[in-house]
Amino acid sequence: MPRIIVYTLLILTLLAILPPVVIAQVRSKPNPNLPINLIQDMDLQAKFKAQSMNDLFSDGRSQRVQVAGTIARGEAALDTHFNQGVVDGQWASSFPERLPANMELMKRGEGRFNIYCSPCHGYSGGGNGAVNQRALELVANADGPVNGTVWVAAKSLHDATITIQPVGQLFNTVTYGIRNMAGYQSQIPVEDRWAIVAYVKALQRSQDAALNDVPTDKRGGL
Repeated sequence: MPRIIVYTLLILTLLAILPPVVIAQVRSKPNPNLPINLIQDMDLQAKFKAQSMNDLFSDGRSQRVQVAGTIARGEAALDTHFNQGVVDGQWASSFPERLPANMELMKRGEGRFNIYCSPCHGYSGGGNGAVNQRALELVANADGPVNGTVWVAAKSLHDATITIQPVGQLFNTVTYGIRNMAGYQSQIPVEDRWAIVAYVKALQRSQDAALNDVPTDKRGGL
């Protein structure tokens, strides 16, 4: 084969390999230089960076404070029954119409309860969760507060002060917390908080039910 052909093939091969090598190099390392934009408005647009000065406003700030009373679209939460567990200024005694208490809701609540509530309150709701037991053990064996703190035992959900609470009050507690218990508004969606309440009521009924609560045809030999 003539040398000119060999050299030509080698040069063409190198030229074919060069673009992938350059692309791999560019993609593997960050480039401190500004990107090349054919439309320079992307680089040179008029704007104020965060915390920069702006003489247009009397306070000199480019960032404007949120207008008082501003509510994001879809976050007005006008349904106080659904969002706060309150009806006409009183704790709701029933579940919201859009979220009827049924077996599907209760099953969902069981899953959410086991994730978020059982570590302290226990799977049965008796206040014997693993976190609570471990904390009480550490406090009992420590000489004074542990790391400068004390532990308040988790409440049993079968306590008389809890079982008499309407569903709206339980929902409010799950949402905003109470005393040493933190609220779960940011972690658990509204629907799932109601589902947890449904399951808590089922737990209370299962542990504190009387014989008259069992249908006659289900009592067996009792």
